[in-house]
Amino acid sequence: MLGCWRAASAISVGSGRWAGCVRRLSMAKSKFEYVRDFEADDTCLPNCWIVVRLDGRNFHRFSEQHEFKKPNDDRALHLMTKCAQTVMQELEDIAIAYGQSDEYSFVFKKKSRWFKRRASKFMTHVVSQFASSYVFYWKDYFKDQQLLYPPGFDGRIVLYPSNQNLKDYLSWRQADCHINNLYNTVFWMLVQRSGLTPVQAQDRLQGTLAGDKNEILFSEFNINYNNEPLMYRKGTVLIWQKINEVITKKIKLPKETEEKEVEVTRTRTKVVPLHCDIIGDQFWEEYPEILAEDS
Repeated sequence: MLGCWRAASAISVGSGRWAGCVRRLSMAKSKFEYVRDFEADDTCLPNCWIVVRLDGRNFHRFSEQHEFKKPNDDRALHLMTKCAQTVMQELEDIAIAYGQSDEYSFVFKKKSRWFKRRASKFMTHVVSQFASSYVFYWKDYFKDQQLLYPPGFDGRIVLYPSNQNLKDYLSWRQADCHINNLYNTVFWMLVQRSGLTPVQAQDRLQGTLAGDKNEILFSEFNINYNNEPLMYRKGTVLIWQKINEVITKKIKLPKETEEKEVEVTRTRTKVVPLHCDIIGDQFWEEYPEILAEDS
């Protein structure tokens, strides 16, 4: 093609060679281009928080075949968080993320213009980056456990117009984490330590309230649920924070022939995991920049 442009000054437009170049250039607008009219407009509404939530597909089966520890497997939880951190580092318009079990929610800034706010771009980039990271980092967390087959994740997008809507969404996911983890903790204690079958444990817990489950844990297994790790009870919050890092650099000082190693402190913005309550006001008062309009 470059040869065609070079030849333009040497030959007339009517010549065969130049005409061939014109025909090739016109291919960019062929008669088939009308098919683009079938593409749906999936632009997200402006001034709304864009939440992409992904969930593991058939992860009950996946966790069994890969021998996840019950009720919580630290390796699996940390791997999920590593994948979520990778997503945030690649897509810097994410203001905050929250994860529990086999799900993660990513919140894009209200004013994000990333990919012209196309919903399909948000969802496919988040899910594909997360899934590929899960496979890539698997060996770092499951050193002795072979990955038997690739995991699957599905995604959805929801828009929230106000800060309170977004806070309520994240509160809902954290409340769900607490409800599920309390149930699973009691369920697996009944199976693993009391010898009940899964069906028997399910029947035992049917109709019980949170107080009943706490009582079973304390009276039968001497477990105070409030002492369980925060990661299990609260899930994981990912936010951007400025971190001071000390690194070693080699520098050559004036009037000296050899380089010397010196320690240098530099500030970097990194994705930091927190295990804390986000339902109350304290978290949002401590990190007001998350909801800031100009963030």
